Amino acid sequence: MQPMTQWRAILVPDEGQRACSADYFRSEQHLKAEGVTHSLIVEDGEGRALRVPLIVRAIEGTPYRDAVSPYGFPGAELNGLSEVPSDAIDWRGTELVSIFVRDRVGGLRCFAGGRLRSEVYLVDTSQPVAFRGDHDADIRRNTRLGYVSTCVPVKDTTSEQREGLKAVYRQTLAHDGAEARYDFSDAWFDEVLTCGFAWLVTTRAPDGAIASSTLAVLSDGLLHHFLGGTADAYRKHSPEKNEVPLLVDLSAKLEARVHLGGGLRPGDDLERFNRGFANVTAPFYTHDLVCDPAVYAALSQGHEGTDYFPAYRAPRS
Repeated sequence: MQPMTQWRAILVPDEGQRACSADYFRSEQHLKAEGVTHSLIVEDGEGRALRVPLIVRAIEGTPYRDAVSPYGFPGAELNGLSEVPSDAIDWRGTELVSIFVRDRVGGLRCFAGGRLRSEVYLVDTSQPVAFRGDHDADIRRNTRLGYVSTCVPVKDTTSEQREGLKAVYRQTLAHDGAEARYDFSDAWFDEVLTCGFAWLVTTRAPDGAIASSTLAVLSDGLLHHFLGGTADAYRKHSPEKNEVPLLVDLSAKLEARVHLGGGLRPGDDLERFNRGFANVTAPFYTHDLVCDPAVYAALSQGHEGTDYFPAYRAPRS
């Protein structure tokens, strides 16, 4: 019988530098924009280590801290490791109560198990691509009306295009009643829009105004439709639909499938929208890691039964 791997976790206050890679969601620009503070290093005792970027936070009213992944789909820098059993890890070196990890989409997961959050929708150009009829019809109508879409690396964009992205994104947040968490600052955008593996897809209305815009990023073999929005004045024409064919063309050149996302809730309008372009799906997992069970249980008293993680941060009803 082979000896069991002795997993050990440590926390390094390096702003995520040890977890950086040539993938957008672990890029220096994204980690800086998100305010990443540490790298979680999980060692196997044989010279290999899993590296996870984290934002370490104080737990208000206590002497304790916990941590969360940056926004998006960062997972970990795997270094030949995957599916690490979280219950076999010695977490004491982190001095954290809990860690919430957002994994990458599809492919190898950093930790074993996890919580299946959703099935997300992708376009794989190695398989037949056919958009749903209403999407195709809207794209053709918009083209006839004079909507024009372009796709350029973010480093080649103009100030007007970058400001246009921010404007339509924020209009869409307001229209959808999105949480304040997603209202990224100008400084966040300024950092992200310097990344070398990101593209801006812009659709102009017949009058030349920016009608919609999408920030697409390359990470872990996928071209992610990361964020974007539509100006209120042009929402009735759904000009963002005209951006998807450009993302598909770019993905074919990059040999990376397009990740469109899922929905906020199963069966909602956003899920239906994305499903109408997709030809494959992939799972998205998160990981609820309890590093100090005794402290976690004490802090979570009164929150029993909640599905929120960590329970002690569950929103008050």
